[in-house]
Amino acid sequence: MAPPENPGRCAGGGDHFAGLPRQPAASRGCRGERLPVKRFAAFVFILVLVGAAAGAWLYIGVSRPYKGYEAAEQFVDIPAGAGPSSIGRRLADAGVVRDVNSFRFAVWLSRQGRRLQAGEYRFDRPVSAREVVDKIARGEVYVLPITFREGLTIKQMASLFESRGFGPADAFVRASKNVDLVRALDPEAQDLEGYLFPETYSLPRKATADQLVARMVSAFEKALTPDIRDQASARGIGLRQLVTLASIVEKETGSPAERPLVAAVYANRLRIGMGLQCDPTVIYALDRVGRYHGNLTREDLHFDSPYNTYRYSGLPPGPIASPGRASLAAAAAPADVPYIYFVSRNDGSHAFATTLDEHNRNVQQYQRQYFIDRRREAQ
Repeated sequence: MAPPENPGRCAGGGDHFAGLPRQPAASRGCRGERLPVKRFAAFVFILVLVGAAAGAWLYIGVSRPYKGYEAAEQFVDIPAGAGPSSIGRRLADAGVVRDVNSFRFAVWLSRQGRRLQAGEYRFDRPVSAREVVDKIARGEVYVLPITFREGLTIKQMASLFESRGFGPADAFVRASKNVDLVRALDPEAQDLEGYLFPETYSLPRKATADQLVARMVSAFEKALTPDIRDQASARGIGLRQLVTLASIVEKETGSPAERPLVAAVYANRLRIGMGLQCDPTVIYALDRVGRYHGNLTREDLHFDSPYNTYRYSGLPPGPIASPGRASLAAAAAPADVPYIYFVSRNDGSHAFATTLDEHNRNVQQYQRQYFIDRRREAQ
C-alpha cells in the first residue's frame, strides 16, 4: 500500500498513517500548541493593565492636595544629607504627605532626588506630594526678615533681635564681642560696634546670634568697596577712623545729599584741630552707662568720657553706631567745602556755615526763633 501524501501535514482531522488511531486535538501540533502562548500573552496584558492602573492611581495620589495636620501651620526640619525615605518619613509624621511611599514616588516622578535641600520648611495649606518635592528641591526654606536701619548701636540691635523672637538680647551682645571677626580689619576693636552692617537679613527661625553677627560683618566687608578704601587711604585715614567718622555722619543726618557736607564739617575741624563738639557722641557716652534718658542737657556736655567730643579733641575711640554705605562713602570722600558749622533747620535739613557769625545767625533763625514760635503757638 502506498504511504499517504504529505504525511507531516496537519489539517482539520488531517490524514494519518493507515492503521494508527486518531489522537486528541490537544495532543497534536500547530493549533493546539498556540494555546499556551495566547494564555501567556493574555496574562502579560492583564499585568500591564494592572500596572498601568496602579501607576495612574499613584500618579493621581501624589498629585492630589493633602493636609493631615490640624494646626494652622506645620514646620518640618530636614537635616543635611537626608535621603528621600528619611525626608518622606518626617513629612508623613508631620501630616504634610499621606505616607512615605507617596513622597518617594513623587521624587521618582520628578527626578529631583539629588536636589532635595536641607532646612526648615513651612506648610500652611493642603499640598500634593509633587508640590512638596518641588518646594524642597527649590530650597524654599522658611525664613524671617529682620531689618536693621542705619545708625543703630549694638544695644539697639540686640533689643530688635530679641523683639523679633530670635533669642535674648544678651546673646546678641555676647556675639558682638567676637572681635576675631574683624581682627584683620581693625586690630584695636574691643567689640563690633560700627562693623555690623545695617540692612535686611532673612534668617531661619532657629538662627543664632553668632550666625547673624557673622553675616553682618561679612556684609560690612562687602560694603567697604575698593573705591572707599582707596579714597580713605589717599586722605591718610585708617579704617577705624573712617568707620568712626562715618558713624558720626550717620547719626547727624539722614539726608543723602547732606552726608558729604556733614563729613566735610568734621574733616575740616579735625584738620584745624578744632573740637568736634558732636552731640551724638555725648549721647553714646551716656547710653553706654545707662545715663541717657532721651534729652541732652548742658550738664551732660561735661560728662567725663573719651567719647564726649565736647571734652576731648579728635575722634572718639571708636564708632558710635553702624553706618550705611552712603555714610562710609561720605567719610571717605567729604565734599570740598569750607564749612565748619551746621545747625538743624528742624525739618530734617541743616544750615551750614563757614564763620561763627554766620553760624550764630543760623542758630537764631532756625533754633531760637523756632522754639519761640512753637511756644507762641502752644499758648
